[in-house]
Amino acid sequence: MEIRKLHKLTTDPGLKWGHNGYTTDKIYSISSIESAEIFEFILKEKTYPYTKTWETTPDEFDDLNAVIEQGNSFGAYVNGELTGWIICEHRTWNNSFYIENILIDEKHRREGIGILLIKSAVKEARQLNCRVIELETQNTNYPAIQFYRRMGFNLTGFNTRLYENPEETALFMTLDLD
Repeated sequence: MEIRKLHKLTTDPGLKWGHNGYTTDKIYSISSIESAEIFEFILKEKTYPYTKTWETTPDEFDDLNAVIEQGNSFGAYVNGELTGWIICEHRTWNNSFYIENILIDEKHRREGIGILLIKSAVKEARQLNCRVIELETQNTNYPAIQFYRRMGFNLTGFNTRLYENPEETALFMTLDLD
C-alpha cells in the first residue's frame, strides 16, 4: 500500500467502494440542562441501531475536487488503485487544518488505511505549522468517533441544528498539534 498526494479526480471512485456510510449498534445521545446562568450538555453512549448511507452528488464531488486541488489531500493506493482518501483543507484564517472527508473502500476497511491517512494529514498540518486539526462527524457515527479518539482527537463542540435529521447532532473534534 502507498499513501501519496491526491490529485483532481475525474471520476468518483467511491461509487464502486461499497457502502458509503456506517452501521452501528451505539450512538452518542446529547441532552442539555439549563438553570440560572448554567448551561450544561451531557453526552452519553446509548444502545441504538443506526445505519446511514449517502451518495456524493455531482456538485459535492466538484466541491471535494476544489479542496483536493489545494494540494493538502492524500490517497491510499493498493496495487496502483485508489482505495481510500482523506480530503483536507488548510484554513489560513485560523491556522487550522480541516478534514473535509475521509472514505475507505469497504473491502479495505480495518486494514489500517485510515490510520495512515490520518498520520499523513498530521504530518502535512505540522509542515504547514497549523495549530490544530479539526473535523466534524455525527453523534450517530459511533465507529468514527471511537476511531478519532484513538487517533488523539478530543470532542470540542457540537451543533444540534446543523442537520435536517433531528436524530443527528454535529460533533466537532480537534487534535492539538502544539
